Amino acid sequence: MLKNGLLRIIASWLVTQYVRLAWATSRWTVHGEQSHLAKWDADEPFILAFWHGRTLMMPKSWRTGVPIHMLISQHRDGEFITRAVKPFGIETIRGSTTTPGNSHEKGGAAALREILRSLKRGKCIGITPDGPRGPRMRASSGIVTIARLSGVPIIPVAWSARHRWQLNSWDRFLIPKLFTQGVIVWGSPIAVPRDADEIQLKEIRLQIEATMIALTSGADRLVGTQAVEPSPPLS
Repeated sequence: MLKNGLLRIIASWLVTQYVRLAWATSRWTVHGEQSHLAKWDADEPFILAFWHGRTLMMPKSWRTGVPIHMLISQHRDGEFITRAVKPFGIETIRGSTTTPGNSHEKGGAAALREILRSLKRGKCIGITPDGPRGPRMRASSGIVTIARLSGVPIIPVAWSARHRWQLNSWDRFLIPKLFTQGVIVWGSPIAVPRDADEIQLKEIRLQIEATMIALTSGADRLVGTQAVEPSPPLS
């Protein structure tokens, strides 16, 4: 997708403008827990978790001026996303939520080190636990590993819109139409103990996954649309 560099620049600019227009022309309301507000006010970092298919409007869920780095795929489309979110004050780290250091994840260890440094400096991190390739709405272990090593909680968030386009992609990517009703729904913090064993880590991963599925389905229900179904569970 978008192999030409100039086309990527133009396309990312168009995406940025569309996000701004979709936000300005629609009526958006915020629901759910308020723990993220206290974190923002206290300048305390957390890991923002949202599904890959709900990436588009995530910049508008974020408080302007609060530092955040989003974990973005090393694929060339990652550069496209990097350019699209930068005008919103969002920086990026290139890597994956695949377990860092995995031989199949090029640069995973370097991304992990940068993520941990950012969290230690008080900057939040945005992660799509089912990215960059799925399966849809199934959390990989990477986000749990990052939370355990950093001691920083995970706070999930989801958005939905009454009138929208849903792409036929693996993540069922959502694009809100203009002049619609939209919602942003926040969840409660999820902590991962530093001394958690493998069994506990799996339980927490499944807790994160179930919480995010419920949060996203709840957002869809609030605007009266059909919930997007997740892929079959991971083993």
